[in-house]
Amino acid sequence: MPSRVLPEWARTGFSDPEPSMPYVLGDHGDIVAIIFGYPLHAPTLPERANKILWVSRVAQEAASPLVIDASLAGQGTPVTREVSGGAGPSLVDLPAAGCWHLQLRWSGHTDTMRLTYES
Repeated sequence: MPSRVLPEWARTGFSDPEPSMPYVLGDHGDIVAIIFGYPLHAPTLPERANKILWVSRVAQEAASPLVIDASLAGQGTPVTREVSGGAGPSLVDLPAAGCWHLQLRWSGHTDTMRLTYES
């Protein structure tokens, strides 16, 4: 995944007016996962975390968590992760390498995306 310029609505807090980072946009365009720990790994590497900054394009409640239901393509039982305080920075560790389908819920909103974790 190459770095590219973030959507304008996801640039708050960056000093560069056109910050370029690896990111995945939700299928509905309502949330973006900015990958600070690129590439993501499963299991997690000891020297680097799977850090993701979640930015919501739509209004959110401050105390509402971001709930992530993740399914590995074609395998196993889904796993759930929760990011306290909704969209924001988090460490999202998933149990195996592969392409994960994420169903995201926050502040009454939903979106989906796919994230790849390397071994």
